[in-house]
Amino acid sequence: MDHPFHHAPISVPPLLPYAFASNFHSFGANSSSSAGYTATDPFMDCRIWSRLPQRLVDRIIACLPPPAMFRARAVCKRWYALIFSTAFLELYLQASPRHHWFLFFKQQRLNNNHIYRSSSSSSDVNNSNRRSTAAADRHHHKSATNNYEIFLFDPENLKWYRLNPFPMIPPGFSPASSSGGLICWVSEGSGTKSIVLSNPLTGSLIQLPSTLRPRLCPSLGLTITNTSIDVVLAGDDLISPYAVKNLTSESFHIHGNGFYSIWGTTASLPRLCSFESGRMVHVGANGGSKFYCMNYSPFSVLSYDVATNQWSKIQAPMRRFLRSPSLVESRGRLVLVAAVEKSKLNVPRSLRLWALQDCGTTWAEIERMPQQLYAQFVEVEGGRGFECVAHGEYVVMLVKGSVEALLFDFCRKRWVWIPSCPYVMSRGCSGGSSSCGDEDDQELHGFAYEAKVAVPITALLEQLAVPFMNSFSTA
Repeated sequence: MDHPFHHAPISVPPLLPYAFASNFHSFGANSSSSAGYTATDPFMDCRIWSRLPQRLVDRIIACLPPPAMFRARAVCKRWYALIFSTAFLELYLQASPRHHWFLFFKQQRLNNNHIYRSSSSSSDVNNSNRRSTAAADRHHHKSATNNYEIFLFDPENLKWYRLNPFPMIPPGFSPASSSGGLICWVSEGSGTKSIVLSNPLTGSLIQLPSTLRPRLCPSLGLTITNTSIDVVLAGDDLISPYAVKNLTSESFHIHGNGFYSIWGTTASLPRLCSFESGRMVHVGANGGSKFYCMNYSPFSVLSYDVATNQWSKIQAPMRRFLRSPSLVESRGRLVLVAAVEKSKLNVPRSLRLWALQDCGTTWAEIERMPQQLYAQFVEVEGGRGFECVAHGEYVVMLVKGSVEALLFDFCRKRWVWIPSCPYVMSRGCSGGSSSCGDEDDQELHGFAYEAKVAVPITALLEQLAVPFMNSFSTA
């Protein structure tokens, strides 16, 4: 049997169609590192290791990082079936360490451009149009559930993995947020929004009840714990079939103590808010729970308090001189990352990070990119802008329209360029294919992701979930 970690996605039994693929060669991994161990090495004597209690073996497997755990499942039938064992999942939730990883999505776009000769008759053009449309429809039907490529990034070891696609996600859905090991997908069409939560490791899918208010492209916030889930959608209210306005927010809440609110909690947004559609950032500190998102023209921060169901505005630092501001959550704090472009000579252009203080209204600068590195970053960025995502002590700055990214480690105070993803070729070629796209096709969108085989709150969600397959059977 071939090693399960290769350049291409591994093949696994149908019970678990999701697995990892890794590229060790890109980062100088030495396959001979274990050459010092031989079959006669007393430390590797199978007569010793075979006597380990099964409970201890299960605990060791539960502590493995996700790629290693899925490789270990190929050893025997018992290890393969562990993730279906309630006893193992309970042990996994207790013993598994947290991994501050990132999940990146790259959308595969269909090229529907067709060029026709000017000398063709109208009937020829119509026939050609029908054939091209039929071919495009067949191709779209074939790839409709496989229009996103998914990559997992380990910031501690600077290593990339590829996840097999989500075959059950219907067309017209895009990833919007992540929390607690689940990915949130939102319908792209205007109207009431359909939301699907998926676990990319197990392939499980849960559809939440649709929202009550019609919206176009609202901002979305998500936070999941072992006992609760909160989802907030805000802005882009459809006041007519042709007009939107940022008027309200609505929230979905479930708690293990039995309290729940199915989009029944609404709130009015601050007047004249102009935030762009996107994601919200959740910060739970000092016993509170708040969502934050950027407001534009001029820059400020909108804050939503879950407990009081109220919105408020926070003034951003140096708001007149910011470029590409992004909000991230890092180690329980709200952090604003932005480029500063002030014309005065005594304030050099730079990329800075501010943290919101405990009072909730003031900011303090906590880090600044070195000038030499900032010059490199500006050259790579080329004025396209950037977006940020953070997890734990790591912050990733993604250059828009490209696959270039920079990593900052708060603990080590280190800036480092992230190695190129080996599954996304430069010049728009993906996964080693010969078809290339334009720059927009290369762009990666990232989320903080804590890989989990088991998410306890899903048991409560399944009681309220709409039957997923039935809801799309007529689509």
